[in-house]
Amino acid sequence: MNQAFSRLLALSVFLLALAALTLVSRAQSAGSTKSDPPAKSATKKITGPSKGAAADTVAEGPINKSYGSRGAPIRLDVFTDYQCPSCRSFYEGTLKYLIASDYITNGKVYLVHHDFPLQAHTYSGLAARWANAAAKIGRFAEAEAALYDNQDAWQANGDIAKYIAAAMPPADFKRVEALVKGCESPAPQSTGDKSNPLAKDSRPCSFDYAVADDIELGYKVPVQATPTYVITNKGQKLPAGSGVVSWPILKQFFDSLLSQ
Repeated sequence: MNQAFSRLLALSVFLLALAALTLVSRAQSAGSTKSDPPAKSATKKITGPSKGAAADTVAEGPINKSYGSRGAPIRLDVFTDYQCPSCRSFYEGTLKYLIASDYITNGKVYLVHHDFPLQAHTYSGLAARWANAAAKIGRFAEAEAALYDNQDAWQANGDIAKYIAAAMPPADFKRVEALVKGCESPAPQSTGDKSNPLAKDSRPCSFDYAVADDIELGYKVPVQATPTYVITNKGQKLPAGSGVVSWPILKQFFDSLLSQ
């Protein structure tokens, strides 16, 4: 009983530290009118856990925006907006390293991306649409990296296609482009009143439903800022957190959970 209590106490202390870090990161963001641009992704190409070589054309299938094994003891659900500066910082400084680490490849952590495009960001819904189209043909990892790496460029004019095209073989981009073609209605976005994300979408693209499902799941968390993340350890869901957490801190937290 004493040992179990000690473990619970240690976990509680760590959660408080993680929450404090989140508050600090929010305060730093609020106190700065313009954040420094994050470092570009490493030259090593990051791909999904079960994808083929980057030069190969992949088959179309279900929309998969996850990394790792479903059977991993730790599940990390992340709700993000591709046009959100903090989401970019979280990806570039934390998630990118998690994706490339043995926490994913060795089945320790299962990372699941959820789209939560905000109305305040003009092209956030469109970016999510492109990412889901890429996920449809197994190129989500490439699309996600391209969107965050080039956020400053495409958010200026909405030319998302240019950077998605550069991230994958031409044959695959043509397939993604064909999926997006004809999607003329407004892309799904979250709303303050938590209304139906497809309310303005009279003829939604097939993958718009995946974006809408993510948004409605986010309403239930509830997501109040992006990025928001939910950690589930061996079936036990921990309180949601938000803001940018560094990779060393997140790694330390994962290690504490795995050691229990």
